[in-house]
Amino acid sequence: MNASLSEKELAEQLHHNYQALKKEIAKVIVGQDEVVKETILSIFSKGHCLLIGVPGLAKTLLVKTIADTLGLKFNRIQFTPDLMPSDILGSEILNEQRQFQFIKGPIFANIILADEINRTPPKTQSALLEAMQEQQVTIAGKLYPLPQPFFVLATQNPIEQEGTYPLPEAQLDRFMLSIELDYPSLNDEVQIVKRTTTDELVKVNPILSEKQILDYQHIVRRVPVTDFVIEYAVKLVQLTRDKNNSITKNFIEWGAGPRASQNLILGAKCHALLQGKFSPDIEDVNAVANAVLQHRIVLNYKAEAENIRPKQIIQQLIEQIKL
Repeated sequence: MNASLSEKELAEQLHHNYQALKKEIAKVIVGQDEVVKETILSIFSKGHCLLIGVPGLAKTLLVKTIADTLGLKFNRIQFTPDLMPSDILGSEILNEQRQFQFIKGPIFANIILADEINRTPPKTQSALLEAMQEQQVTIAGKLYPLPQPFFVLATQNPIEQEGTYPLPEAQLDRFMLSIELDYPSLNDEVQIVKRTTTDELVKVNPILSEKQILDYQHIVRRVPVTDFVIEYAVKLVQLTRDKNNSITKNFIEWGAGPRASQNLILGAKCHALLQGKFSPDIEDVNAVANAVLQHRIVLNYKAEAENIRPKQIIQQLIEQIKL
């Protein structure tokens, strides 16, 4: 951490730079304010994101723009049924000196866009998820640390399910946030068309350095949280698996585990800093609850038959908690 700055100064700097990041990203990305905020929040919280959205909503452009404003190296990996783990991690080759040499794969970057991760078999999915969890890869018995900071944004197409390999719940749990990308509004789409049908090339400037991002990741974890806020987050997560609760009993097959509670508090800490506060409150927990929980609860047949979505269940559970 930057020894020349106090924790309070770093927190203030994070809030200031977040405003500058949003302004710079808005040069390229129209709207999607909540998606931008949650993606940046996940990076500063040292987490990973699962982005759910139909094709054509500029997911790749969004991630590349964020990477450029953060001054980070970005790689996009298109997941296909024939993709092998070595295509992601890299492999050893026999060089001209007849010695084995490791050639790094595209995983060796700061921000990875894993496009349509559910298009590839579980073996290849697991290779990526191991790198996410351990922040390193193992090739021929040797450990290769990944560059820091390291962040994976995986996308899934919610429409086409034929020929896909959905991520199991245990692997979904590795993603800190699940972010839904929706269609733009009329005004936003008009602006998108205006910007993208001319010859003008917009370039964004890097706002942060790698070291600043690592400093911010440290300061997020050092933010103080009251026991009251922690208990509230844990109560919310436990409600998702409380079969004595009518909502849970009627609509949830499996609830969220302890990792959800951890990510609720981490997300709330970062959300507070982004808003210029030095400690999170209940509102900060609620602000990240949907993105943290919606991919961690499994709805039952009744919920699916009634077309009830996870965010509706989460909102009802939030309203039930007695402070």
